[in-house]
Amino acid sequence: MEVNEEFTDIYKGVKLYWSSVSKKTPTKQSCSHNDMKSSSRTTKHSLELTFHQDYKDLVLNDYLPFVLKSAEMKKQEQKTLKLFTVSLYSRPTNWMSVNLDHPTNFTTLAMDSGIKEKVIKDLNRFVERREYYRKVGKAWKRGYLLYGPPGTGKSSLIAAMANYLNFDIYDLEMTNVNSNSDLRALLLATANRSILVVEDIDCSVTLSGFLNLIDGLWSSCGDERIIIFTTNRKNKLDPALLRPGRMDVHIHMSYLTSSGFRQLVFNYLGITQHSLLEQIDDSMCEIKVTPAEIAEQLLKDDDPDIVLSGLIEFFDVKRKENEEAEVEVDPEAKPKARRRQRQRR
Repeated sequence: MEVNEEFTDIYKGVKLYWSSVSKKTPTKQSCSHNDMKSSSRTTKHSLELTFHQDYKDLVLNDYLPFVLKSAEMKKQEQKTLKLFTVSLYSRPTNWMSVNLDHPTNFTTLAMDSGIKEKVIKDLNRFVERREYYRKVGKAWKRGYLLYGPPGTGKSSLIAAMANYLNFDIYDLEMTNVNSNSDLRALLLATANRSILVVEDIDCSVTLSGFLNLIDGLWSSCGDERIIIFTTNRKNKLDPALLRPGRMDVHIHMSYLTSSGFRQLVFNYLGITQHSLLEQIDDSMCEIKVTPAEIAEQLLKDDDPDIVLSGLIEFFDVKRKENEEAEVEVDPEAKPKARRRQRQRR
């Protein structure tokens, strides 16, 4: 509001009058070099709210909390997301940031539709349960473990979660942390409404100290935070990480499914129907491919006929490579491979 501007709001049938006022107040006197006293005046801007005294309880206990919450929501909507990484050149160790402008969202994310819906539902449930977490005496935090082969979309899912919640991302590369004291300082410097990401947790050499800090310090400081661990090999994880209460949700990032493939085709080619799609679906049931592999193929041309025909050739090559690999491991697999070839013909 501009100075001297007035605004009338109506809340639950009650008229409330806002006005923007400006007042000049004198500052403390000071002495100059020639002992002459000088003074100055500062201008203070404020908002005044006027209402009938009968509505005092409504305003203090209901209306003002509503206004503050609405203002915070508006602030979050206009927020520029940040990606924080550990600075390698600062001492003590701290975070440096860049604007996060990742285009992935849950609409365009190539992921099994059922799993995607479960993730969205879990995120919504988490952010809406502040009072519940307080009531049960639990830190308002949520832990996710994303596991699966490289190229299956773990980083894309994290970006989609950040964009959906409007949360900053803190990307913690454990190999850049030299001591538990540095780790402690980094965790304390993370903000509310953020996602802490620890990628390739199975390769971490300081897992014990990290988990102790997560259970203690990080869990007791701040609110509305998410921590995400990623790994390519869940079976290699320290059992301590999988202990109940640490990772609330385990998400298997599998090879590309039919629904994920159709989403990629729509993202890259803008089509939902084509005579070759069912044939490619059948190939995916037989041959495991990652979203990253298919995305690379879809980038090769803008013509759907050319791209999808190329995908069929791509699957033929993958099939032959798999059969040759089987023969190397088991010589008896060669006759089986020939039979499969005859059946496809």
